[in-house]
Amino acid sequence: MVRTAGDRARDIGARVEAFVREEVIPYERDPRRDHHGAPSEELVAELRDLARAQGLMTPHILPDGQHLSQVDTAHVLIRSGLSPLGPIALNTMAPDEGNMYLLGHVAAPHLKERFLAPLLTGAARSAFFMTEPADWGGAGSDPMMMKTTCRKEGEDWIIEGRKAFITGAVGARVGIVMARSQDPQSAGGACMFLVDLPDPAIRILDVPNTIDTSMPGGHATVEIANLRVPADQMLGEAGEGFRYAQVRLAPARLSHCMRWLGSCIRAQELATDYACRREAFGKTLIDHEGVGFLLAQNRIELTQAQLMIEWCARVLDEGGQGTEESSMTKVAVSEALMRIADNCVQVMGGSGVAGTSVVEQIFREVRAFRIYDGPTEVHKWSLARRIKRAWREAQA
Repeated sequence: MVRTAGDRARDIGARVEAFVREEVIPYERDPRRDHHGAPSEELVAELRDLARAQGLMTPHILPDGQHLSQVDTAHVLIRSGLSPLGPIALNTMAPDEGNMYLLGHVAAPHLKERFLAPLLTGAARSAFFMTEPADWGGAGSDPMMMKTTCRKEGEDWIIEGRKAFITGAVGARVGIVMARSQDPQSAGGACMFLVDLPDPAIRILDVPNTIDTSMPGGHATVEIANLRVPADQMLGEAGEGFRYAQVRLAPARLSHCMRWLGSCIRAQELATDYACRREAFGKTLIDHEGVGFLLAQNRIELTQAQLMIEWCARVLDEGGQGTEESSMTKVAVSEALMRIADNCVQVMGGSGVAGTSVVEQIFREVRAFRIYDGPTEVHKWSLARRIKRAWREAQA
C-alpha cells in the first residue's frame, strides 16, 4: 500500500510553506551575513523568533518529542526548503536535524535533557565531528580511516585528533565528537561523545570559504587536544559509534534531498516566471523550444526526485535500515537537482548567475550537496560492492 502524508503533516506543511513564502523569503537579501556569506547569528535568531511566533519551530518533531514519520517529514521539509533560509528559520537544517534524530534514538534520558532539549527549541545549534583532514590521512568518505582517538582515564575519556569540514562548528553549543577507542574493551571501535561548546580543547584552525553559504558556522577545520569528557557523556555504548553513525546517516541523507528538492522547486518557479515574461526574437522565451524543453525536463526530474524520496521514506518507515535505498536516493536526487538548477540558471541567462537571484545561490548549494553526505562516486562504489556480493551469494 502506498503511503501518503497524513492530515497532520499536510496541515503542518501548508503552514510551513505559507511561512517560508510570506515571512522568510523577504529576508533573502538581508545583508546580515558573516564574511563567508552565511547568515549571521543575529539573523538566525530573528528568523527563529518568527518561526516560534507561528508555532513552527522544529515542525517535524511534535511537542511530545515524537518524530513525524519519514513520509510525513518529507511533506514538511520539502516546503521548508523553498528558501535557503527556510530550514534555518524552522530548525530543519543540517547538521541539527540529523543530530536531533540521532539523540532522539540513542541518547540516555539525562543526555536528552541536557543536550537535545535546547536543540529542539532552536535555542542552540550543534556540530557533528566525524570527517578528518585529507592531509592528515584521516577519515573522509571512509570512516574506518578515522585517526582521532579516545582513551579511558579514570572516570573520563580523553580525546585527541583533528576534524575537517565540521558544519556549524563556529557558534555551536552542542558537539557530537566521534573517535576511535584505545580502551582494551572496545579497542578499534568508534565512540561518540556529547560535549558542551565552545571548549578550549577544541580549537578552530580554519573556516574555509566554500561554494555553499546557507549553513551558519561554516565548515571548520579543528584540532582536538586533551579534550576530557566525563564517561556519562558517551552517546550509547563504547565501540558502537560506527553503528550509531548509520542510524543518523540514512535519514540525514534523505532529509538533505527533501530540503534541496524544495529549493529547486523554487528555482523552477523563478525560471518559469522569467521565461514566460521575457521576450526575444518575437516571442516569449518559453515558446522557444531550447528554453521550454529545459523547463519541461526540469518538471519531469522534479517529479522523479519526489517519488524517489517518498519511496526511500517508506522503506525507513517500514523498519528498513535504508542504507542502500538512501544511497540510491542521494545519488539520483542530487544529480537530478544539479541538472535542474543548472537548467534554471541557463534559462535566466545573466540574471541566473547574478547574486541578486536566489537561483544563483541554489545552484551553488546543490553543487555542494553532490559531495556532502557522501559523494556520488562513493555511493556508487558502495552499491557496486552490494551488487557483487549479491551475485556471489546467488552463485553459492
